[in-house]
Amino acid sequence: MPEPVLVSIAAALAAKSVGALYELVRDRFSKRAEAAAVLTASAGAAPESVEVAALAAELEREQVADPEFAEQLREGWAREAGAHADRGGVVNQITGTVSGKVLQARDIQGGVSF
Repeated sequence: MPEPVLVSIAAALAAKSVGALYELVRDRFSKRAEAAAVLTASAGAAPESVEVAALAAELEREQVADPEFAEQLREGWAREAGAHADRGGVVNQITGTVSGKVLQARDIQGGVSF
């Protein structure tokens, strides 16, 4: 089973929310038709879907086969997903599988209920 970070990367790739990272993976997978098909099939899929799980497995295979790609993938993920806050801002980030309710906020005035 792929590491949770690979599942998070795969979900972001499926949502095409990480532009440069998507290009890196697409270019890499273009060398293998099966991997390219998995990337294409995952487009728009839900994070918990079979398609995203298959993409995470392909990412795992590729990083095991090529440590340099693994480093590029992780650096790209850190760059694109590693948001930071400026001037008193706040960054809220959740990765992996979340079970239950989550609240991410900075300033809340009043109560919060679910």
